[in-house]
Amino acid sequence: MIEIERKFLVKNDAWRKDATSSTEILQGYFDLASSGSLRVRIIGDSANLNIKGKAEGIARKEFEYPIPVEEAKELLALFCKDRTIAKTRYFVPSAEGLVWEIDEYHGPFEGHYTAELEIPAQDFAFLRPDWLGEEKSNDHRFANAALAYAQTWPSR
Repeated sequence: MIEIERKFLVKNDAWRKDATSSTEILQGYFDLASSGSLRVRIIGDSANLNIKGKAEGIARKEFEYPIPVEEAKELLALFCKDRTIAKTRYFVPSAEGLVWEIDEYHGPFEGHYTAELEIPAQDFAFLRPDWLGEEKSNDHRFANAALAYAQTWPSR
């Protein structure tokens, strides 16, 4: 499967009134070469293993497999160590019938937010909500894997 995703910073909290739901996420990254990322993620009461290839612009190969939550916890503890991210993800419908995913980061990233929109094609046009900030789709310092390794928010 190919994932095509645009990523932005968030300017303000105006999106909150349109959020339809949210979920807690804890994810960790295995120590791999720069060919992609291997992530274990706990989302609410489910878990998965996710493999992402190296980004080519805003697109990349992605594979995802469900795993038991207890195994995910063990993988996080054994292999991901300090390369973890905790966040609350909010879901906000877009004007085009897609869904914005707004991530509110916790821990060392407290107070920071990103918005992602998974789109069907790289040239897909969409309306930009007023709360949407600077685009970071091609700034790989804002990828969750990069944040997990750095444990600090990138300076602009």
